[in-house]
Amino acid sequence: MRKTIIPLITAIAISGAAAPAVGTNAPQPRPKTQAEWAVQNSAFSAWLQDFATRARANGINDATLARALDGLQLNQKIIERDRNQAEFTKPVWDYLDSAASRARITTGRDMARRHARTLDQIEARYGVDREYVLAIWGLESNFGSHRGKTPIIEALATLAYDARRGAFFETQLIDALKIIQAGDIDPAHMLGSWAGAMGHTQFIPSSYLAYAQDFTGDGRRDIWADDPSDALASTANYLAKHGWTQGHPWGIEVRLPDGFDYAQAQRRIKRLPSIWAASGVTAARAIPDLYGPASILLPAGANGPALMIFHNFSVIERYNAADAYVMGVGLLGDQIAGGSGLSARWPRHEKPLSRDQIRDMQRLLTARGFSTGGVDGRAGPKTGAALRAYQSTIGVTPDGFATQSLLRKLRQGGSQR
Repeated sequence: MRKTIIPLITAIAISGAAAPAVGTNAPQPRPKTQAEWAVQNSAFSAWLQDFATRARANGINDATLARALDGLQLNQKIIERDRNQAEFTKPVWDYLDSAASRARITTGRDMARRHARTLDQIEARYGVDREYVLAIWGLESNFGSHRGKTPIIEALATLAYDARRGAFFETQLIDALKIIQAGDIDPAHMLGSWAGAMGHTQFIPSSYLAYAQDFTGDGRRDIWADDPSDALASTANYLAKHGWTQGHPWGIEVRLPDGFDYAQAQRRIKRLPSIWAASGVTAARAIPDLYGPASILLPAGANGPALMIFHNFSVIERYNAADAYVMGVGLLGDQIAGGSGLSARWPRHEKPLSRDQIRDMQRLLTARGFSTGGVDGRAGPKTGAALRAYQSTIGVTPDGFATQSLLRKLRQGGSQR
């Protein structure tokens, strides 16, 4: 759960407002020689000894340390993978095509039938609509078919040693040792992703300790088992603890009126559906105020779909902070339950910006007095607000959507009026 809001897992892998990365043309560092890796392995062994002292101070006993750490080796591939993450991102529409694909919807409906009794009980106990628990399962591990085969202790120790995000991963490593010490799993069977995510719905260790459930009553919170009951209950518990409201939507597609003030399409601006309706924002059916205040989300700017998003959007966001991921869960869940996808078309002609291009855009906006809150290569809310302010000065619809044409204008010195 990623990023970013910890304790969630996919936040490690997918953080910020963009969709997951899918390719790169970034220059690759020179691979280390055998001699260089030998030196690093020796340093890793010394680090493990120091770490063991810190782990003991956090309640990990010597027996657990011996079971988990004896013979542990630095995983070179994990370091290389962490260092060489992609610099380009999918457009949101490509991500959603995959996230809520026909095959995934069909499998989700099959899983809903296959696990109907368990889902009945989970829904009754935690008050979370089953279709969104199923959707998270579908996105995180393709309904359990891709749970990951990397030894978690090895992965977390490697990432903690590597120091790029060392403090975070050391905390996760200690939490993983607590899980082993409690008897929920042994080191050999604690498997998952290279970034430390585990089980059917990809919890990181801190999420596991806080939210995992022994739903089957066998004395173990087994999110790794072929039986997904504990994992699905744990995910429902996570959503419940973060404020899920059963029966309420995450988002509803809406139509915006001509002349809509796009500056109002910001997460911080929340209004009851009746107030939005009074300003001309409409949907296929009237949206009741009992769903609470909502914001307008434009995931592809003024030329793509518009959504009215509610509190449950923010709850899914705690699982992963990327808008694309939240929409993927929401749209997949809707369609597992028999609903439809979005009707508005996406601007598929738009070529997404690379992270280097977004950094360039952020630098140029900041230099013109439109603060993006930093230069991080992620087109988040602050970058969107800066873009809207810039667009207003050049007579462009201020929808805050980062495009190649806007970047060209900035590079060419697009003037303020």
